Amino acid sequence: MKSLNAPLTRDVVDSLVLGEIVCISGPVITGRDEMHIRALEYVREGKEVPKEIVGSVLYHCGPIMIKKGDKWIVIAAGPTTSARMNKLEPEMIRAFGIKAIVGKGGMSKEVLNAMKETGCVYLAATGGAAVSLAETLADVSGVEWEDLGMAEAMWKFKANMLGPLVVAMDSHGNSLYENVNKSLVREI
Repeated sequence: MKSLNAPLTRDVVDSLVLGEIVCISGPVITGRDEMHIRALEYVREGKEVPKEIVGSVLYHCGPIMIKKGDKWIVIAAGPTTSARMNKLEPEMIRAFGIKAIVGKGGMSKEVLNAMKETGCVYLAATGGAAVSLAETLADVSGVEWEDLGMAEAMWKFKANMLGPLVVAMDSHGNSLYENVNKSLVREI
């Protein structure tokens, strides 16, 4: 397993090979539908967005959090289905220079094109491993847009070997999901 340290550079992203197993340490943010909508609205309106979005590792996750005193603790942090963000993600990638997206299920050809254009990679996390993945996100560094609700807010973590993650869509326009679809068509 290859260890990556965020923030990621274009060279690191471009070096990742389809099917490679990686883990990430360093800053990671979460974002689902509402976080994407809010961030893009802010950009369109000329409002300032949280600086952590720029060049981020963006985890499609609605973590379960509890607060003990003034400290947040993550209980579960499993990936959500990334395809829900297909319409929003190309603009997010381009607007914020997102370097990696962590999620499950893959994303559209339009997202893959934006990834290739800007140097971004999609890393597939294992569904059903929410508690194990949460253990790698033990250091909660803050939350933005808490008014969106726990699952939709942008949580900021310092990851410690988040993974294992599979390079499922690379920055060169390759996709494991497309490969599977092509092989199924050949078999029919």
